[in-house]
Amino acid sequence: MGPKTTKVYETLRERIAAGEYAPGDKLPSERALVDELGIGRTALRQVLARLVAEGALEVRGRSSYRVPGPVSVRRPEGVEPWRIHGERDLYDNRWVKLQLWDVEPPGMKSFEHHVVKLHHVAVTAVLDDQDRVLMMWRYRFVPQQFGWELPGGIVDPGEEPADTALREVVEETGWRPKTLEHVVSYQPMVGMVDSPHEIFVGYGAEKVGEPTDLEEAGHVEWVPLVDIPGLMARGELMGSGTLVALLHILANRRAQGITAAR
Repeated sequence: MGPKTTKVYETLRERIAAGEYAPGDKLPSERALVDELGIGRTALRQVLARLVAEGALEVRGRSSYRVPGPVSVRRPEGVEPWRIHGERDLYDNRWVKLQLWDVEPPGMKSFEHHVVKLHHVAVTAVLDDQDRVLMMWRYRFVPQQFGWELPGGIVDPGEEPADTALREVVEETGWRPKTLEHVVSYQPMVGMVDSPHEIFVGYGAEKVGEPTDLEEAGHVEWVPLVDIPGLMARGELMGSGTLVALLHILANRRAQGITAAR
């Protein structure tokens, strides 16, 4: 980074450290920061990307950044990563890639480990003002069972995950969310599978038509949040993205209830 970009980086770091941007706070928009700090948008995004990589910021939706919430646990020091000496493809097509990686854990001999690469995915939980979540009752042939799922799908090349989230909700349900918020990125099978999942929560929706993705669409219904624990106990919630999004919502509701009680 150049001197001006470095100065902007240091300015934002100092604001975060001083609590001017408190844990959980959303940063001003990119346009507002560009005008205030006198920096180009491309350079600003380099600064923001560095702050995200350092854990000082987190991405919450398209071009939206927040200071991570407070935590008491510290990151352990002195733990070494595995070394990766090489990789080779065993099978590759548009849906899945199977590889063998030559890896070496700290203090151990190297060995070959299978790695499966799948697509980048976005999943969305849309809530209405009656505490209901938009879901689909679908049949999945791999586990050979019916279950409830949230809308979601593959992030196309060059597409922002937030755009994918919006598009998939409309295509699979016929409803368009009024707002979208990115809540977490995770890997569903981190030991062997590389498939980044982006979870979004939307608030409010308008009916814009019927589902257009007939292969993916199922029976669409607004499911009461109070039913989620029971559906989970019955094994009727399918897919890690569905579970992560709904557990996030329920955990936030519980935390807000505890805070309000205090």
